[in-house]
Amino acid sequence: MYDFSPLIDSLSAWLNQTFSPFWAGFISMVLLGVALLAFYAVLGLYLVYAERKICARMQNRLGPNRVGPGGLFQTIADLIKLLMKELIYIRNADNLLFNIAPFIVIVASIMAIGSIPFAKGLQAIDLNIGVLYILAISSMGVIGVLIAGWASNSKYSVIGAMRSGAQVISYELSVGLALLCIIAYAGSMQLSEIIASQQDGWWIFKGHIPAWIAFVIYLIAGTAETNRGPFDLAEAESELTAGFHTEYSGIKFAFFFLAEYMNMFIIAAIATTLFLGGWLPFHIWHFDAFNRIMDYIPPVIWFFAKTAFVIYLMMWFKWTFPRLRIDQLLALEWKYLLPINLMNLIVIAFLILMQWHF
Repeated sequence: MYDFSPLIDSLSAWLNQTFSPFWAGFISMVLLGVALLAFYAVLGLYLVYAERKICARMQNRLGPNRVGPGGLFQTIADLIKLLMKELIYIRNADNLLFNIAPFIVIVASIMAIGSIPFAKGLQAIDLNIGVLYILAISSMGVIGVLIAGWASNSKYSVIGAMRSGAQVISYELSVGLALLCIIAYAGSMQLSEIIASQQDGWWIFKGHIPAWIAFVIYLIAGTAETNRGPFDLAEAESELTAGFHTEYSGIKFAFFFLAEYMNMFIIAAIATTLFLGGWLPFHIWHFDAFNRIMDYIPPVIWFFAKTAFVIYLMMWFKWTFPRLRIDQLLALEWKYLLPINLMNLIVIAFLILMQWHF
């Protein structure tokens, strides 16, 4: 019912008829880039506001409530403040790498968003290796973190960067193996194909208990990969001031701050796409009247509702559990999550071989 492909095709056809092939392609790329940047900025501000409100609710306080209705404009005021802040010059820093690092982090997250399908036809690019592309691009963010810590010439920043590098590289294994479980079920790494394979049921339901195990492991590992609590050893305020971005100020600090929330959105969006049916509505077998009502809800609303649910779970983790030590964090991955993930993948391969999944 809600297919954006005709709209996108008509816009592309109009550009090709009005302009030369070069300018048509150039204008389409500019429009796409502006749309992604606007979406990135607006969603990042909203996620900061949502985390403040959820944190306040869990701590039995109000949170932002002064600037705008319900404090809705507080994050906009904070952004303006950061834009007006002085960019402090670090005397002994490697200036080139110090200035490049925030852009590496934020560009990596923007490129990853481009392949996420928000609805049918509403996707910047649909690669046949979409899952592999997102894993590869999102992994580039840790390079910016390592460069930021090393180029700052600060012991706190270096320790934070090394912690972040060890943490991200370790937990990427569990993230990849958890996603590989669903790739094995769907038989494809193309995100649109994975969503299409869930027309008769989301994989978290029809994949049996192994799909639930993969989902839980993915949430834990994804939370750790974004350096969020209780896995925020890279930014431990009580130990490292602000970790790898201690020496950053103004808009450069805002880039790191915004990229953290957008990486959380990317993790949640991937979980929605692979485990929760993406933009597909919730259906119950043989309840045709209920299913038809669900079909009237636009797929974009379904996608963002599911993603918001996963983001809420990640925020719930952060404000519930205490911060782990670095040895506990690495032991959780190498001694528990990784072996469970490997055994779970073997079980899923056996279920697929015997055709025992729905």
